[in-house]
Amino acid sequence: MAAMTVDANLDRIAEIRALVRDVALSSNAPPACLDDLVQAVDEAATNIVLHGYERRGGAIDVDARLVDDHIVIVLSDTAPTFDPTAVPEPDLSVPALRRHPGGMGIHLIRLATDSIAHRPRRGGGNILTMTRSLDPRPKEDR
Repeated sequence: MAAMTVDANLDRIAEIRALVRDVALSSNAPPACLDDLVQAVDEAATNIVLHGYERRGGAIDVDARLVDDHIVIVLSDTAPTFDPTAVPEPDLSVPALRRHPGGMGIHLIRLATDSIAHRPRRGGGNILTMTRSLDPRPKEDR
């Protein structure tokens, strides 16, 4: 298990990526799993900074651990409550230049993880849990 708290600042997201990378490597995660996790966590943490805290500052608590054959990443914040699991999938049949902006980051998180779950944090904020199997095959093949 590894945990840290960082200021909700884009300059600090590299530290979160490094923590996730270290946990994945120490868990003998294959490159596909490691890459997926780093991408998902980067996107989620960036969303917290830009949309949750609106760049006004705050903190992001990070917990990363191996649970059975899955790596579980939990990001917690005290930003206004927002449930990314309630965001509908983007309509990919619409050409990218004609699509309304937004929603693609959450779509990427869904693609890169096996599951995401949200719950409100007691006292205000969010707890986002992302899980990724150590199995390198695409999730639809597992």
